[in-house]
Amino acid sequence: MPVLRTPDSRFSNLPEFPFEPHYREIEDPRLGSLRVHYLDEGPADGETILCLHGEPTWCYLYRKMIPIFVEAGFRVLAPDLVGFGRSDKPAAREDYSYASHVRWMADWLAAVDPGPVTLLGQDWGGMIGLRLLAEHPQRFARVSLSNTGLPTGDHAFSEAFLRWRDFSQQDPDFDIAYIVNLFDRGDLSDAEKEAYRAPFPDDSYKAGARQFPMLVPVTPDDPAAADQRRAWQVLTRLETPMLLCFSDADPITGGADAPFRKLVPGAAGQPHCTLAGRHFIQEENGPAWARAVIDWIRAG
Repeated sequence: MPVLRTPDSRFSNLPEFPFEPHYREIEDPRLGSLRVHYLDEGPADGETILCLHGEPTWCYLYRKMIPIFVEAGFRVLAPDLVGFGRSDKPAAREDYSYASHVRWMADWLAAVDPGPVTLLGQDWGGMIGLRLLAEHPQRFARVSLSNTGLPTGDHAFSEAFLRWRDFSQQDPDFDIAYIVNLFDRGDLSDAEKEAYRAPFPDDSYKAGARQFPMLVPVTPDDPAAADQRRAWQVLTRLETPMLLCFSDADPITGGADAPFRKLVPGAAGQPHCTLAGRHFIQEENGPAWARAVIDWIRAG
C-alpha cells in the first residue's frame, strides 16, 4: 500500500498559525522512509517543551499555547504523528499499531535529539508520550498530562469512549472538524474547521485517524496490553516530575488522572490543577495549561 503525503497547498493561510514547517526522515522496516513534520519555535538553546497531539488532530491544536511558551523563553517542538497533519500517511490501516506509533515518535525524537524535554501529552499524545517516557526516561525532564491515560485493558471503559469508538468505525464521513467541535466547546470558526480538515483531502488519507480508536487496549489480551503493563511497572518507580492538568468536563477521560496521582511517585506533591473545558483543552483553555506548566517549571 502507498504512503500518502498531503499537498502543501492544503496548509496555506491557516488562522493563528504563522509557524514554519520542519521535517525529519525516519526509517520504518516495512514502509521505508517516512517524513515527519514538526514545529520548532523559540530559542534553539532554550529549555525544550515537547507537545504531542492526539486523535484526530495535528500540531495545529497547540497554536494558542506555543506563543506563550516562546514568550517565556522556551523552545517548543510540536510534531505531527505519522498519519496526521503534514506528516506522511500510510494508506493501509494495518500499517498502524500502538507499537509502531511509539517507535515512529521514538525515532523522530532521537533524530531531533533536543536533550531532556518537558512533555505535554493529551489524548493519544499522552498515551504515546507515556510509553516513550517508560522506554526512554532519560529523554524527559518532566511530564504534564491532560485528558489522557495509559489503559491496559484490565478495566472497563466509559460508555462515552465506547460510543466514540463505534462512531469512528461506522460514520461514513468521519469529518475531523465535526469531531473536534463535538468534543470541544462547539464554536470553532469555519476557518478553524478547515484547518482541522486540511491534512485529509479525502477519506484515503484518514487510515491513521480511523484506526487510532481501535488501537486503545480495551481487553486484557489486546496486542498492546503487555507493553502497557510493562510501562506501568516503570512509571510506578519513576521519580520524573508529573503535573496533571485534566479538564473538569471531559466525557472521555474524566477521572483518568486518579491512577497517576495514586501510583506515580513523580506526581506526588505536585501542584496539579483542574482546567475548565472538555476533551480538547488546548482549544478551550490552552493558555491556562501553558501558564500552569510555566509556573511549575519556574518553581522547580
